[in-house]
Amino acid sequence: MLIVKNESDNPFFNHAAEEYMLENFDEECFMLWINRPSILIGRNQNAMAEINMKYVKENDITIVRRPSGGGAVFNDFGNVNFTFISKVEDNSFADFKRFAFPIIEGLKKLSIFAEFSGRNDITIDGKKISGNAQYKHRNKVLHHGTLLFSASMSNLASALKVRPIKLESKGVESVASRVTNISEHLKEPMTLKGFKEFLTNHMVEIYENSRFYEFSQRDIEGINKIVNEKYGTWQWNFGKSPKFSLNNEHRYAGGILEVNLNVDKGLIKEIKLYGDFFGRKDISILEEVLEGVKHEKEALFTALRDYEINDFMNNITKENLIECILGY
Repeated sequence: MLIVKNESDNPFFNHAAEEYMLENFDEECFMLWINRPSILIGRNQNAMAEINMKYVKENDITIVRRPSGGGAVFNDFGNVNFTFISKVEDNSFADFKRFAFPIIEGLKKLSIFAEFSGRNDITIDGKKISGNAQYKHRNKVLHHGTLLFSASMSNLASALKVRPIKLESKGVESVASRVTNISEHLKEPMTLKGFKEFLTNHMVEIYENSRFYEFSQRDIEGINKIVNEKYGTWQWNFGKSPKFSLNNEHRYAGGILEVNLNVDKGLIKEIKLYGDFFGRKDISILEEVLEGVKHEKEALFTALRDYEINDFMNNITKENLIECILGY
């Protein structure tokens, strides 16, 4: 078992590191890693349906799509994530308990009695401390999970609380759970760094012939290549989103603006603008301009760059229009 040392807090790099290890390392691996504030959405999820985008943008929280299924996960400097990469038999893909067990045994050494619960959770007294997910590549499985150690519960709740707009998503929805931090159940205080070191030593003890591994310069270059081509791209993180329809309405100085749109693979496929505003030009011109545009702020500003919105909606600004289109 390779015990991989990884001090990066970049969520794009960390997911790319997992993929790089899965595809290039022959030995079984274990890695602990910490992300800066970020939300990790499942492969089949719609970011718009899972996240309070306004809060996320205002607080500079990174969004990255995992290659595994499951629900949205909030990370900050109070979380530690773990990864197992192992060879598997064809019928053992969904054996989540196999990988949760070493974590549960480690917590037991700290006099914390956790248990595996439901499909893919680890809980303490019925409250979730860990969500787990996995995916398969050839004859290997990558299993990863997050451990709530001293995470900000208020930030978690705010970031994952969807604003009350009408959105119909075709993606997989997260399931709300009661959560708790591991630090609240410790007999003696411990820092996150200390907890990470404890888990590392625990894995060295339970896996025979384990050895530490640090990424070489060649490894880092290979990982960054995956970041640049996949995890760090809009196409992967938002262009992979399932179809969704959004209906949003705001009252501005110029009147009520209502937006109805359909988005597929991150692109606006259809959009209709309604309201009691006044304008001297036909609103259908803007609708045609916006079809095919990425459903994100910079792309919308670029598409509308040469248009004076007051010509179409008196006393409604370009910023107002884009806010209503995005829903945040």
